[in-house]
Amino acid sequence: MRVHEAIRDGTWSHLDAGNRSVEFFATQMIERKRRRKKNANTVDTYDSHLRNHVLPFAGKRVARTLRRRDSAAFVDYLLDKPGIDSHHTVVQVFKTWRILITYMIDEDVPLPPNIVSRIELPDVEPRVKIPLNREQVAALAAAMRQVEPRYEILVWLGACAGLRTGEALGLKTARVNWAADLLQIDEQRLRGRAAKLKTKASYATLPVDPFLIERLSEHHARFTHPTTHYPCAACGQPTIGPEDEGLLTTNRFGRPVQRSDLNRKWRTTVRLAGLPVGTRFHDLKHFYTTVLGACGQHDPKTVQALSRHGDFSQTWETYAHPPMAVEGVTVTAFSNAFRSPEPLDIQLTATGPAT
Repeated sequence: MRVHEAIRDGTWSHLDAGNRSVEFFATQMIERKRRRKKNANTVDTYDSHLRNHVLPFAGKRVARTLRRRDSAAFVDYLLDKPGIDSHHTVVQVFKTWRILITYMIDEDVPLPPNIVSRIELPDVEPRVKIPLNREQVAALAAAMRQVEPRYEILVWLGACAGLRTGEALGLKTARVNWAADLLQIDEQRLRGRAAKLKTKASYATLPVDPFLIERLSEHHARFTHPTTHYPCAACGQPTIGPEDEGLLTTNRFGRPVQRSDLNRKWRTTVRLAGLPVGTRFHDLKHFYTTVLGACGQHDPKTVQALSRHGDFSQTWETYAHPPMAVEGVTVTAFSNAFRSPEPLDIQLTATGPAT
């Protein structure tokens, strides 16, 4: 009788699941997501939020003792925590808290049904989108050429193919069809390792502008070298360099580019190009979609397919297609953008680009 009453009022705990710590369930949740091959980038974000914020706040607590006031207190804890200078971060970390709470409830931890409901979160200003024009994109490429010449091609891949950061870092030379002006997009790089793409719509064989193929050819000719032998620091004997994974872009040691390294150089590039501090690599993808939509050569559904957006509204508010992104389409909008009416001559100054 007591068991049935406990089930009805939501206090029943199978095998005393609620007596375990919050840290136990946080660790279990992350391990389970990794075993099920969930999106690696998303799981890494959850793991970071849990380790850096949730566990210091409530990791040692017995799970069943949590109450709604703890959720409210967690928000205050984040708002007062040194190093968190953005309301956006507070909201994102609280989403991870909510996911963990839901996971614990699913694991039969007896928690109040309203434990994360109607918690007042700080207002978040919408992320400001930086609308780039062709002069600014050319300035970014010229600036990156000074900061790290190997990474200039990443700017062009973002602007003229709409590749996200991980996709640009994961593009392999063998995935470029030089004669047909096509890129095969089928993996990305996260923490230097190959990973699945963001969504099913991200996978495509993408027709691209000959202008981009020319940039890719120049990059490939300049930065493709045979395996390098490095002297061993301990014994002085030559050692074989990193295995060639066929990546189009590598760092100067021939290894996959780490996003942290690109981010550092990107910030320097943005400053050198004279663009706003908040300019992101992803703004190049917005530029890509905007140019395609404004060139008058492609209908809206074709722009959606080229942008590799599964949802039509995503194409037009933020920025069913076959494996080939669009059959029989030729893209020339970027040749027109960067070659007409005359080539851009970007000269960088201490305060930004001068054209």
